[in-house]
Amino acid sequence: MFDTVLVANRGEIAVRVMRACEELGVDTVAVYSEADKHSGHVRYADEAYNVGPARAADSYLDHEAIIEAAQKADADAIHPGYGFLAENAEFARKVEATEGVTWVGPSGDAMERLGEKTKARNVMSDADVPIVPGTDPIEEPEAVREFAEEHGYPIAIKAEGGGGGRGMKIVYEEGEIEEQLESAKREGEAYFDNDSVFLERYIENPRHIEVQIIADHHGNVRHLGERDCSLQRRHQKVIEEGPSPALDDELREQIGEAARRGVDAADYYNAGTVEFLVEEDPDRDPDEVLGAETDFYFLEVNTRIQVEHTVTEEITGIDIVKYQLRVAAGDELDFAQDDVETDGHAMEFRINAENAANDFAPATGGTLETYDPPGGIGVRMDDALRQGDDLVTDYDSMIAKLIVHGATREECIDRSKRALAEYDIEGIPTIIPFHRLMLTDDPFVNGTHHTKYLDEELDPQRIDEAQEKWGSAEGEGDDGDEEVVEREFTVEVNGKRFQVNLEERGAPPIPTNVGDGGGGGGQPQRPAGGRGGGNDSGGGQAAAAEGQQVTAEMQGTILEVNVEEGDEVADGDVICVLEAMKMENDVVAPAGGTVSQVAIAEGESVDMGDLLIVID
Repeated sequence: MFDTVLVANRGEIAVRVMRACEELGVDTVAVYSEADKHSGHVRYADEAYNVGPARAADSYLDHEAIIEAAQKADADAIHPGYGFLAENAEFARKVEATEGVTWVGPSGDAMERLGEKTKARNVMSDADVPIVPGTDPIEEPEAVREFAEEHGYPIAIKAEGGGGGRGMKIVYEEGEIEEQLESAKREGEAYFDNDSVFLERYIENPRHIEVQIIADHHGNVRHLGERDCSLQRRHQKVIEEGPSPALDDELREQIGEAARRGVDAADYYNAGTVEFLVEEDPDRDPDEVLGAETDFYFLEVNTRIQVEHTVTEEITGIDIVKYQLRVAAGDELDFAQDDVETDGHAMEFRINAENAANDFAPATGGTLETYDPPGGIGVRMDDALRQGDDLVTDYDSMIAKLIVHGATREECIDRSKRALAEYDIEGIPTIIPFHRLMLTDDPFVNGTHHTKYLDEELDPQRIDEAQEKWGSAEGEGDDGDEEVVEREFTVEVNGKRFQVNLEERGAPPIPTNVGDGGGGGGQPQRPAGGRGGGNDSGGGQAAAAEGQQVTAEMQGTILEVNVEEGDEVADGDVICVLEAMKMENDVVAPAGGTVSQVAIAEGESVDMGDLLIVID
């Protein structure tokens, strides 16, 4: 086993990996950006190293900075978690080529074979895994028209490196082809540095079923059963559960064996997930399940640990992260396929800092004035937050995960109601009220929901009512008048983080422009972790010309600028596209006029309130 593992990630997943390391007697190293200087994963690790500014491209995505930190810490392995560099084959190969450092994941070659969608489709087809009718990469709109003539509409245009709905656009009729093709290419380039796209027949209203696998270097491949991830909003999972309430045992076995067969054919090792679409009957009776005659199709492989791996851990008793580490260390899997058994039912609730009643708008800041998570039998919390922490909004909106286990699905739902009612968060909005709503929602409770249910069928008014009924107040923060007795300060020496505790009696409150390293309840509040007074991009901070100023409503990245100085625009024209929280947001002109200033450029990061465009 390794001596020291560097976790190339942040937040709850970094802490999750570190906990597994601690139980295995392995030391841990955290990396952090300037925005995350006081974050929970930094507090938890044995050592921590600063790898750059808040912007992910300059810190968590910086290959050289991550590897250099591992070498400084004498780490003999790097675990990527999920997101950031977890599915980056180039980075995996760099780690594999670094003397004395082991990559905790599949090889870069296997990652490339299964990470790019068209290559993965070919691997799965050769392994006799059902795939959706589709194409190799295409370039021109005419290819979409030809595919439509053979397979009909709707058609999915998908980025080769995409996932989670990013880089996927749906064409319902011929007039949409050019626009959607260009949009899919643009997202592929922006998210994955790859504008290559391909086509698939789009299956409407499917179940989203995924199978967890683990494989070692000795040729052993095991599947750990399936998870149902059909409750999604704009292709982003919200609640995951296992086993699926929609499958019978025969179909469940067929899908599991297809996943194992495909991964085995790909010469793959370590953890991964094979995702499938299962055609759902919209009129299915809740007392019936989908049987062996139901069509299912390979969707994609996630060559990493997933957010919802916790569901599988709860129903199988298998610690997947520990097995990732053991496999990377060269150990052979110590259980057979027949040893894998499912016990009860589990659900995972993503606790996102979003206001569901405001179209799930992400929080742009705030302090956890109250953070009191639930407990008790069958309740697991994966988080990295503590009361008094400031919300870091530079990356994504998920702040924690609540996982609930019960002997049956019915008990799991009842226990989840209790746990969510106990979960007390004040100071920032969360989607806890939305989760409580879903546990009273007939289609979800009956297990007849599908991937389009939230977007197309759930009445938004019910979300508003749930927010009003169960939403907590968004506080204004501590006034800072409380006397401080003990303070924990953070000191950096050559990029390495140290903590120093100082005790002061009768001390005045810490000024709001000075940060301390504390994180527990009752400690002084820190200023919000972020970019401070500047903006990494340099855009948005220029002196504004007079006129109608258009500013960013949220933190994000500029994907497209559609105007130049001197252009005439009309009220409602799209002047730029802002990506935030994995979604494109059109920024429109609030009134007609002439563009007198363009303060941003494609690829730049902006904060909430930054200047974008000025219109006279």
